[in-house]
Amino acid sequence: MSAGQTGVGGTISAHGLGGAKDLPVPAELAIAGAVAALVISFTVLAVAWREPRYDGVPTGRPAPDWLDRLASSRILAIAARVLGMAFFLYVAAAAVFGKDSLINPFLGTFYVLLWVGLVPASLLLGPFFKAVSPARTVSMLFAKVSGVPEGEGLYVYPARLGYWPAALGLFAFVWLELVYPASTDVGPVRLWCAAYLGIMLVGSAVWGTTFLERADPFEVYSSLVGKLSVWGHRDGRLVLRSPLANLATVVPRPGLVMVVGVLFGSTAFDSFRESTAWLQLVQSLSASRVLPDTLALVAFSGGVALVLTVATMATGVTSETPRRALPDLFAHSVVPIIVGYIVAHYLTYFVEYGQQTVIQLGDPFSRGDDFLGTADLQVSYWLSSHPTLVAVTKVLAVTLGHVVGVVAAHDRAVRLLPRRHQLTGQLPLLVAMVGFTVGGLYLLFAA
Repeated sequence: MSAGQTGVGGTISAHGLGGAKDLPVPAELAIAGAVAALVISFTVLAVAWREPRYDGVPTGRPAPDWLDRLASSRILAIAARVLGMAFFLYVAAAAVFGKDSLINPFLGTFYVLLWVGLVPASLLLGPFFKAVSPARTVSMLFAKVSGVPEGEGLYVYPARLGYWPAALGLFAFVWLELVYPASTDVGPVRLWCAAYLGIMLVGSAVWGTTFLERADPFEVYSSLVGKLSVWGHRDGRLVLRSPLANLATVVPRPGLVMVVGVLFGSTAFDSFRESTAWLQLVQSLSASRVLPDTLALVAFSGGVALVLTVATMATGVTSETPRRALPDLFAHSVVPIIVGYIVAHYLTYFVEYGQQTVIQLGDPFSRGDDFLGTADLQVSYWLSSHPTLVAVTKVLAVTLGHVVGVVAAHDRAVRLLPRRHQLTGQLPLLVAMVGFTVGGLYLLFAA
């Protein structure tokens, strides 16, 4: 559900800025400041960060014993799965028996609480979706009933597939959200969810839970963002770890570049699709926006992946690290950038439409019920009434995401690249990140 769609309580903007002319600071100044922060960060790193600090080996300080026992508790794991499944069935009932209208909480749950809410939940708790996924829960129940060892399937998941199925699933979601004309009709969204769940269950039966780890779009997304949390495991024990050290443990696999390309490119496209120039172009070409929007979404997603691939391969490497391996090895550095743009793009939308969804969840069938006691709650538009705070938060989120991405890329570069290429080899990637900063902020502000 993108900017400009209307729900109960008014129109909720995904961008929350109201256009460049309404910003409390000039867009050019914000972009220049973000680029300056990026270049200064790289310069400081070049001087002060000469040796790799994060080699991908799990490290961290052991968490307190009580917290480790709680996190590893079977009771907690079962409670999370029961609550996740109960919430899934509750929302599924709204999808099947509720009204086909924007006040059906199924739509807000799918587009807001699930898609956008995965980011803060995973940042705070780690791979949150993996713990509550209904597909994983049903797969585990089937395994117990059939007597198959948990996690195993009929075949071994092909390593060459990597994250490619997740990239396709993520693209299918953003196409539904941003391109499909009936994206706010309950029927098509319900069908998409049914197809998703069916594919996940069949895939997990054939290839085990490894399929869910690498093919479930929501689980892969949540797990990537969860790498920026402070939680990790070492030798089966809960540890507290620097988010940068956690991020370095992302395993490079085929398709990872395309996953980050879809996540980043689709967010940029969501801003671009509402620009005056694009609206005029698509209206002059065709009565339907589906084809041009689809092509643009492919171009944005593929463009991010292509720029990342070219920038990382355009460097000197040793025989131990072939050029073709570099894009996946550096793809983890784009994750903080994605999170920064998600915060900037969806902040107001998540806070305000998220409240509306919680209120609607109390009346899933739109009959005047109040099952959750939320009917008397009111949406607070405090955030929208403070545009300066919103704008500053958005710029800081984008800038911080890029700075963290530069740090992660620099650390990986000084570990992989020959000493004579450790700085010059990073210049193409720095140029790419500056381009991401300028282009992303321009689209965000101009939308």
